[in-house]
Amino acid sequence: MEVPEGLKGTYDAVTVRRVYGDPIERDGELIIPAAAVRGGLGYGGGDDGQGIHGGGGGSGISARPVGVYKVVDGKVSWEPAMDVTRIAMLGQVVAIVALLTIRSVIRKRRRKR
Repeated sequence: MEVPEGLKGTYDAVTVRRVYGDPIERDGELIIPAAAVRGGLGYGGGDDGQGIHGGGGGSGISARPVGVYKVVDGKVSWEPAMDVTRIAMLGQVVAIVALLTIRSVIRKRRRKR
């Protein structure tokens, strides 16, 4: 089965070039950015047996920075990226769980009276 023309762009987008960005050289340091990339595509088709054919497809891709490799004087080190969005989301989840726990404790104390 051949991949439809409209979906080939997504298939080609999920490559090593998306994971590792172009190296940047500054002040004697070589910096290579890295990202986590996920992608997928799907396509299907069918025939109703009476000569009517149909098909469809979809695709998606997501990427987020994970850090950079630094090369200084021939030594390679890894520096992870700080994902502020994930930290904020985790803070919101902790706050919601804390509020629900407090509400449960207050309700139990009211019932005991």
